[in-house]
Amino acid sequence: MMMSELIVLGIESTAHTFGVGIATSRGRILANVNEVYRPKAGGILPREAAEHHSRVAAKTVLKALETAGVTVRELDGIAVALGPGMGPCLRVGATLARYIALRYGKPLVPVNHAVAHVEIARVSTGLEDPLVVYVAGGNTMIIAFKEGRYRVFGETLDIPLGNCLDVFAREVGLGLPGTPKVEELGRRGRKFLEMPYVVKGQDLSFSGLLTYALNLWREGYRLEDVCYSLVETAYSMLTEVAERALVHVGKTELVLTGGVARSRWLASKLMAMAKQHGAIFRVVPDEFAGDNGAMIALTGALALSAGVKINVEDSRIRPMWRLDEVDIPWRGR
Repeated sequence: MMMSELIVLGIESTAHTFGVGIATSRGRILANVNEVYRPKAGGILPREAAEHHSRVAAKTVLKALETAGVTVRELDGIAVALGPGMGPCLRVGATLARYIALRYGKPLVPVNHAVAHVEIARVSTGLEDPLVVYVAGGNTMIIAFKEGRYRVFGETLDIPLGNCLDVFAREVGLGLPGTPKVEELGRRGRKFLEMPYVVKGQDLSFSGLLTYALNLWREGYRLEDVCYSLVETAYSMLTEVAERALVHVGKTELVLTGGVARSRWLASKLMAMAKQHGAIFRVVPDEFAGDNGAMIALTGALALSAGVKINVEDSRIRPMWRLDEVDIPWRGR
């Protein structure tokens, strides 16, 4: 007997995006409404981002319900990203999710933000059991499912790749978002400049690479050449680690997810590597690459279908919640 399709509303508020999605346990995305906080200068200020989220929360929920054509009473559960992320931002989403769950008597479903990036990539690309390259402003990980959990087969030891490119872009006056602007200049680069290539086993380090690139720019090297060399070095490091993980875990599928998944430069490197090993390579659709409400709703629906829920009094935020601490019962073993 087939289980009935569950409909879940999901709330994302881990960093700069306040998103509300509505999805089903069969992988249908009914709504994906997102409002992004953009600082006037510099990086994300958690308190300002949280204030932004508070201002847009109500209208975002209402728009998502309208888009999906459902009422709160028709929902089977309320999912929320409890971490990892910025504390002030997480509290906005968690408070709203608790209120809706209590007000309408709906199960509250805890979602790990990183797991959600994996699930939206897996479902949207149709890949069943891929090795996952998750690259964003706040995370850089190589991930595979093994024995009931997602396991990390390589990650950054300091700053994430997306953060490295964003900080470089900000320091040289390119502004945000950093990755596409650094890549745009990099495509006009004519000379490759040797840079620190820091791969330690299966882990990566980008802080030294960032400092070195900034120093080259300050010394007067062409910005186009520095951008080209920075991107080429960083993406090559990531591709090397992903290749070793692919061979080690024996997967035949590879998927790229996270905000930096919009990079065609990175995707082309991973595609070439996957082709050499006879693996299928796909990229999460752009609309689901960055932080978004749909990925929380989808993961919440999958989790609820496997009986995952949490008491409101236990739903504390977890800013440092690691992906490999989360059981994944909807995928079995």
